[in-house]
Amino acid sequence: MLNALKKIERKYAELLDDLSKPETLSNPTLLTAKSRELKQIEARLAAGRTYKELLATVTESKTILESSDDAELKEFAQEELAEAEPQLAVAKERLEELLAPRDPNDSRNAVFEIRAGTGGDEAALFAGDLYRMYTRHIDGRGWKIEVLSSSPTPGGGVKEVVFSVDGDSAYGILKYESGVHRVQRVPATETQGRVHTSAASVAVLPEVAEVDVTIAAADVKVDVYRSSGPGGQSVNTTDSAVRLTHLPTGLVVICQDEKSQLKNKNKAYRVLRARLYDHAQREQHDKIAKDRKAMVGSGDRSEKIRTYNFPQSRVTDHRIGLTLYKLDQVMEGDLDELLVALAREEKDKRLAAQSEENAKRTDA
Repeated sequence: MLNALKKIERKYAELLDDLSKPETLSNPTLLTAKSRELKQIEARLAAGRTYKELLATVTESKTILESSDDAELKEFAQEELAEAEPQLAVAKERLEELLAPRDPNDSRNAVFEIRAGTGGDEAALFAGDLYRMYTRHIDGRGWKIEVLSSSPTPGGGVKEVVFSVDGDSAYGILKYESGVHRVQRVPATETQGRVHTSAASVAVLPEVAEVDVTIAAADVKVDVYRSSGPGGQSVNTTDSAVRLTHLPTGLVVICQDEKSQLKNKNKAYRVLRARLYDHAQREQHDKIAKDRKAMVGSGDRSEKIRTYNFPQSRVTDHRIGLTLYKLDQVMEGDLDELLVALAREEKDKRLAAQSEENAKRTDA
């Protein structure tokens, strides 16, 4: 653990040096990325300092108890030891948690994609409900939301909505929401009071910058056309909508919310970069560890992760078997209990994996 701290100290010095370079200072995107990385490392260094100070106190106190003949000094050392040992155990656990392997994307902003699934109009309404749920939660954290693309339905739902979340470690906190969300309720159009089941899919991607993903112009087909759907006369009478097709992967991104073709194009590229980065990450993950789960659940888009049962006011997260009977609060954006439980589950798995790796090194 002390060796790991030395590596982090060297990395910290390198980042400080990078942050003073003109090429970093002149690139806002790179500056933001390195500043966030520095903030993460600072937390580890602070925990490391606390651990080393407590370790020194415990070691010194034990030495006095073993070698000193001064009764008063030994009594003082015994008191210090009794106070420092429990603190050392807590500090060690905290440091192990911070040093354990983690998703390097956790500190990034996020890109959310919500799509109506099976269930017709009711699925679109549920997708709209999920969007409102997330915006309330995000607003409560003081983070910023920017809609990148949306396809609203006449009844107040959405076929699809894509938005970015700008906040400290937004991706690391919200990434557990990826998957299929299922709702069980009586639709407003149901005349016989029958409960229907529908679904919406959520994808949470780390937002990446141009320095992380390079997209060759020759690999992208750009189409512009007139926007369709709600938005006012000017939206529908100019060629402002943009469709990007990434030829090597077949990924398609459409943005038409802005009146400006340039703004739509920039937003579309932000979504495309996030999708390409996610695509590359998944390919790498599949090659390295098909039989292991790096996070809670597989993250597969087809996996049902949560059920919202309105008749019973119940929310169940199937990945960790957690059921809460406070559906109204959850739909108002109170997701903390769910997100904390999912983060704890991931942390436990990371620590278990770290312990296993340490045991292998010891055996070797």
